Amino acid sequence: MKRPSAWHLVLAPLALLFALPLLWLLLSSVMSNAEINRFPPALIPSHIDLGGYRYVLGNALFPRWFVNSMIVSAVAVTANLVLGSLGGYAFARIRFAGSKVVLGMMLATMVIPFQLTMIPTFLVMKRLGLIDTLGALIVPSLVTPLAVFLFRQFFVSLPRELEEAAVIDGCGRLRILVSIVLPLARPALSTVAVLTFLATWNDLTWPLIAINSDTNYTLQLGLTTFQGQHHTQWAAVMAGNVITVLPVLLGFLLAQKAFIRSLASTGLKG
Repeated sequence: MKRPSAWHLVLAPLALLFALPLLWLLLSSVMSNAEINRFPPALIPSHIDLGGYRYVLGNALFPRWFVNSMIVSAVAVTANLVLGSLGGYAFARIRFAGSKVVLGMMLATMVIPFQLTMIPTFLVMKRLGLIDTLGALIVPSLVTPLAVFLFRQFFVSLPRELEEAAVIDGCGRLRILVSIVLPLARPALSTVAVLTFLATWNDLTWPLIAINSDTNYTLQLGLTTFQGQHHTQWAAVMAGNVITVLPVLLGFLLAQKAFIRSLASTGLKG
């Protein structure tokens, strides 16, 4: 067992500091609305009140919102793993005219704020007839420049000798990617999956623009219905956020080691 170092004396308080909002969210979710609204605010609930969870789970549309979020996130993650790996491998291994220019232009789109592309994206989705459907949330997230970049950087770090041996055996590029490269790219796959899931699961701005029917709401959009102009069900909001955070937290904990390995291996090489 590795002995703790002096860095743990610094990192442990910092970890506790960053965990405080999550702890406050969890404690608030088992408080009553009156206790949450009390001033000064209560730090620890006087008793466990599950009224917020009953309110959320008793909402007939909440399971539908959860399923909608899962569908959008699952499709986006799968598409980014497939299309992002294809694009990343092409930029890493296939030399074609203007490849570096195309890569640079693609990466430049990462610094463009979503507010600038929001209206054009809406017009495109409207022309496709996808507004107020889950397709309007899925199509813009099918592949992202970040996914292509992370895969490209990881593939560049892999030795070419493995692929050259497969070429001698008569394998094509697609088979090399599927049979040899991707099994070695588990850290990159995990990282792209986690980042894509976080982005789509937590997105509120685009669903707020593209979705009108409450049956097509995602979780983030559905939770806003608990907040009214004159009255807010804070216990329900806190309980709903706890339920929303759990899949994200579980996914990150499961992929934590692979996530760290990928960040360590996807530098600015090449």
